Amino acid sequence: MQVILLEKIVKLGSLGSIVNVKPGYARNYLIPQGKAKRATERVIAEFETQRAELEKKQADILDAAGAQAAKLDGLLIQISQKAGVDGKLFGSVTSANIAEELCKQDFAIEKSMIRMPEGQIKQVGDYTVIVVLHNEVSAHITVSVLGETTN
Repeated sequence: MQVILLEKIVKLGSLGSIVNVKPGYARNYLIPQGKAKRATERVIAEFETQRAELEKKQADILDAAGAQAAKLDGLLIQISQKAGVDGKLFGSVTSANIAEELCKQDFAIEKSMIRMPEGQIKQVGDYTVIVVLHNEVSAHITVSVLGETTN
């Protein structure tokens, strides 16, 4: 199925690209999310008239993500979890915990935006986590996991 992309999508194309995708991917993800439209002659002509407006909108979104990345980059957040004597956590720190902590600090971050290269955190210590704010913009934050020991 041919679709015209309304925004840049990693490993697929950029704004305005006409690409072939599997019908299920188009019907179930791209079109409902507003990331693409079916590539008919009418839609392509309509898109060309709105291209400048869509490019400006994408540039504004990119600028906003860049500004938020500047605030986030290098940020240190602390999360306390119950831990054993050896520093091993009871449970783990997940992207949901990190997103919740960032929301407390007035950042609009969802758990799907957080990339944890080492997987879930299961030990006390400092870890670097990546927050992907846009396809082209990401920030690195440090998560310090503190252990609460119970006696």
